[in-house]
Amino acid sequence: MRSSDDRTTAARIRDAAITEFAANGIAGTSVRTIASTAGVSPGLVIHHFGSKDNLRVACDEYVAGVIREVKGGAMASGGAFDVTAAFRSIGHIPASKFLARTLIDGSPHVAELVDELVMDAVDYLAVGVETGMVQPTNHEQERAAILVVWGLGALVLHEHLERLIGVNITADFSKDPKAISGYMAPILEIYSKGLLTEATVKLMSTAFVDAAAEGQEKETA
Repeated sequence: MRSSDDRTTAARIRDAAITEFAANGIAGTSVRTIASTAGVSPGLVIHHFGSKDNLRVACDEYVAGVIREVKGGAMASGGAFDVTAAFRSIGHIPASKFLARTLIDGSPHVAELVDELVMDAVDYLAVGVETGMVQPTNHEQERAAILVVWGLGALVLHEHLERLIGVNITADFSKDPKAISGYMAPILEIYSKGLLTEATVKLMSTAFVDAAAEGQEKETA
């Protein structure tokens, strides 16, 4: 876990920006506000990052790196799999709330961030396969993309998820890890036991193959 005890000035500015962006969104946060939270002058923010946009990119890269570090370690040691579980061990920044806000702000950097998260997921899922924690697949890229988007979608819709199951997955669970059990228990059940019965999977697979064959016949007709 990263420590904030010996953070550099640039790190303090970055962490302050993550906090403010998470609370007020990118457009609703000024360089002056970030500087005030970090305890520095606005000029020092610009000195270190050049612009608010560059600072936002640095925040994206840092949050993606933290997730990569935590999930890679979890896969290697047999820890929790769900992408949102990574945030439970990140105490010095509101990473989940930052992602929930930044994913809907319309910035072109969002696509870059999601792409990086998916690429990282491909790598740490491969580690999970090697350690016997994760089932192998013929669709590594696709599986990683779907799982990441599912996890990020839960963050974006976290208010509805809280309304439905009573768990705010963007909360800080460091003081009470059991508080996320209402979310993690069904997630782990889905991952470990699956959702569909073997008969249903066979039926759906057959229907998919038949539909694909019918489509090919129409194209060649």
